[in-house]
Amino acid sequence: MGLKILIVDDALFMRNMLKEIFVKAGWEVVGEAGNGIEAVEKYQELHPDLVTMDIVMPLKSGIEALQEITGKHPEARVIMCSALGQESLVLEAVQAGARDFVVKPFQESRVIEAVRRVTGTEGSRPKVQG
Repeated sequence: MGLKILIVDDALFMRNMLKEIFVKAGWEVVGEAGNGIEAVEKYQELHPDLVTMDIVMPLKSGIEALQEITGKHPEARVIMCSALGQESLVLEAVQAGARDFVVKPFQESRVIEAVRRVTGTEGSRPKVQG
């Protein structure tokens, strides 16, 4: 079974963009959430291998959701997604337990690189032995 990922972003088109990148890489998107409250609930329900979390969201910010998730699950692997100009929030997220971050608009190669670094995986496609 491949990597199981939860995507959290209040923008549907951003979730779809990430989902397309992950599916193409051979990973499974097990859930999506549109705000920090849903993120915490979905994490509890799904126990994904990885979460991509937007920083700025309604109801509960990504940083607040990150703190709640890592408070209960220190092993949680969360990659924060930020817009340009949110460097101070990224620093706060890393201090709160984020394992990495990617900047919007997403570059497919950077997203895949971050996931591989955080999870130690190459995706579910078999490697060619040489």
